[in-house]
Amino acid sequence: MPKSIIIIGAGMGGMAAGIYGQMNGFETRIFEMHNRPGGQCASWQRKGYTFDACIHHLMGCSPEMRINQIWSELGVMPRELAYTKECVSVVSSDRKVFFDYYDTDRLAEHLQELAPQDKQVILDYIEGIKLFAKYDIMGELMVGGIPGILKQLPAIPKITKWFKPTMADFAKRFSDPFLQKAFPLLEYSMPFLPFAIHLSKHACGLKRDIAWPIGASSGFSDSMAKRYQDLGGEMHCRRKVSKIIVKDGKAIGVKFGDGSEEYADIVISNADGRNTLLDMLEGRYMNARLKEYCSEPEDESNWAVHVFLGVNHDLSQEPSSIIMLLDHPVTIAGHKTDSLDMQLYGFDKTMAPEGKGVIKVELVSKYSYWKELSTDRIAYEEEKQKVAEQVIELIEKYFHGIRSQIEAIDVPTILTWERFMGGTHGFCNGPNKKPDFIGNLIKNNDMIIPGLENFYFVGIWATSMGALFANALSGKKAIQRVCRKEGVKFTTI
Repeated sequence: MPKSIIIIGAGMGGMAAGIYGQMNGFETRIFEMHNRPGGQCASWQRKGYTFDACIHHLMGCSPEMRINQIWSELGVMPRELAYTKECVSVVSSDRKVFFDYYDTDRLAEHLQELAPQDKQVILDYIEGIKLFAKYDIMGELMVGGIPGILKQLPAIPKITKWFKPTMADFAKRFSDPFLQKAFPLLEYSMPFLPFAIHLSKHACGLKRDIAWPIGASSGFSDSMAKRYQDLGGEMHCRRKVSKIIVKDGKAIGVKFGDGSEEYADIVISNADGRNTLLDMLEGRYMNARLKEYCSEPEDESNWAVHVFLGVNHDLSQEPSSIIMLLDHPVTIAGHKTDSLDMQLYGFDKTMAPEGKGVIKVELVSKYSYWKELSTDRIAYEEEKQKVAEQVIELIEKYFHGIRSQIEAIDVPTILTWERFMGGTHGFCNGPNKKPDFIGNLIKNNDMIIPGLENFYFVGIWATSMGALFANALSGKKAIQRVCRKEGVKFTTI
């Protein structure tokens, strides 16, 4: 008789674990608290517009790249895709624009026009992109395992120098004032990130490995859910797990809020790690490492609020992503900023009615800022409205007259995601730890809990990464681990 697996949460990791579990002869059931699968990979409708807070640059779109293998196994590739011509664009207050084109010839020509005096820096940038494009570093490291790591060893001496400078460091090499301001912001406005991350992503765009899935995030996750159910898996939505049932040091099932119970040989959690450890397992398996993981993360500013606008404005000729440099710093949601990050979905006609478009503005703020406001519902809603008004006033400088064209507004915050996910700290709900990329590749120790058998974590708690493919891969690795323990030969057929 095949062994059974209960999976808590239908995010990327949970559905992937279900799919690979079904492939390998296990009987799996997924219990999701929300009314639909997908977890953070979600989009929603407002007055005919589709708002999407998840996907930015979806990696694994090229059949020639290793990450595509994961998506193909999970049933989300091949699919209809939209390719953008640039990674991101930056516009100055005097409307000078830098388009960070994926095509290196076009990019080099454009940069030479902007800053002919910075010829050597531009050549170095282009050569860096081309160097990373020779390899599938991320794919081989994430999907290829030890053989993949060994395969990339010849590349290490060539690319090592690009890991030392940050985005801000490389920007200082330009003499052009505009590019000095633009380059630190090219990687999600995170100037402290290694420049190698940007080069690697840019190289993926050059090789058409980055694209946008038509149908947005919910369409993407729906494809995964269909694959799971076609393989015979059971998807149960609106079933919130309250406890994990343990007997003799083994996870044997789950209990729901209504008191009902379900039993299985193995339990996998794609739920928030703090809730899993402290509530579902009542804090019974907390060693020093897990106590540190569950401690409150530092109250740092992070992407904490979005402003979505459905507009009666054709965005099809606009860049896919714009960073607006502001004339002077502006304080929004308690955070002072001198730039504004926007995504413009004119490249996907399914996101809005004909001739109209969707604008998403992503803002940095603190979790504590919104948590304190939430104690007064009126104050919380008033602040969301104020944030929207500030954003609209600012983007009027780029889209003249846009205020009169707005037909739908939505302002989800980090607390919106906290409620939606049933977790802590919204989408910033990973363990309080320093990322351990190599450790996650080789050991995957964060998948297990010492002293508790037949239990595994998947998703961000196992990976500490927000990337969709990394969280999906954790589901595969969990089932590989189960197969080794049960003496079953792992398969993807």
